[in-house]
Amino acid sequence: MKSIHLSDIEAMDKLARVRFANSLPGPKPFCLVGSIDAEGRTNLAPFSTVTHLGSNPALIGLVSRPDLVERHTLSNILATGSYTINHVHSEILEQAHHCSARYPRETSEFTATGLTPHFEDGVAAPFVAESLLRFALTLEETVSIASNGTLLIVGKVILAQLPEDHFGEDGSIDLSALGSLASTALDTYFELGTPVRLPYAKPRI
Repeated sequence: MKSIHLSDIEAMDKLARVRFANSLPGPKPFCLVGSIDAEGRTNLAPFSTVTHLGSNPALIGLVSRPDLVERHTLSNILATGSYTINHVHSEILEQAHHCSARYPRETSEFTATGLTPHFEDGVAAPFVAESLLRFALTLEETVSIASNGTLLIVGKVILAQLPEDHFGEDGSIDLSALGSLASTALDTYFELGTPVRLPYAKPRI
């Protein structure tokens, strides 16, 4: 086993350290966050920091990096309180990956990558029309993480859309059949394998 100590981590080049730290938790959902500013300019950004926070209400967490530079997604969410999270599948992976490029605020990533904005009544922010699992959220609160200046964005799910035949009567979603991708680091993506479902665990002794 190779041992990587704190001193080794601190000595890494920036990108190597980012890849290393992002890989430690393993594959994470790879999603596009759709948002819009007060002037109606749309934005689309890739995130792999999406996590479930609770089911009643359905709360989803999204970690935003420090706003040391202009963060269009963060500023849009804070301004409008509306955003969408859209799962990425292999057919739109290259376009989704290129949404990470540093486009100016005046340029919509939808236009730059050829993805299609889709709007629903009661939701200000755009969905990605090509996404097979997408949901809209309203901003509930933000939590500052003092250790590194990141921000946990907490949103409440108000609308979810997916093909009917991939939504189970027990509330489960067949992510593998939808082709939802996961990611680590900055540029590495994974397909989901065949799921294994086990019965609800109860004490054996």
